[in-house]
Amino acid sequence: MAMKLKLTTVGNSTGVILPKELLERLRVSKGDSLHVLETPNGVELIGFDPEFARQMDVAEKVMRRRRNVLKRLAE
Repeated sequence: MAMKLKLTTVGNSTGVILPKELLERLRVSKGDSLHVLETPNGVELIGFDPEFARQMDVAEKVMRRRRNVLKRLAE
């Protein structure tokens, strides 16, 4: 999918307006954050933080392994 986006002035900064179709594809909405990755092929916009996702994977593994300890702490 190729799409041409236009830069616009936002206060003292420059912004870009993302069409509704692109927001839906990225699964983001007003107030969400986009993450920009520089790749060998250019710049990539993603709707999630890969580092946060990695940290959540680690946390879930710990919670599964230590379920009994966490249950006791919650009592």
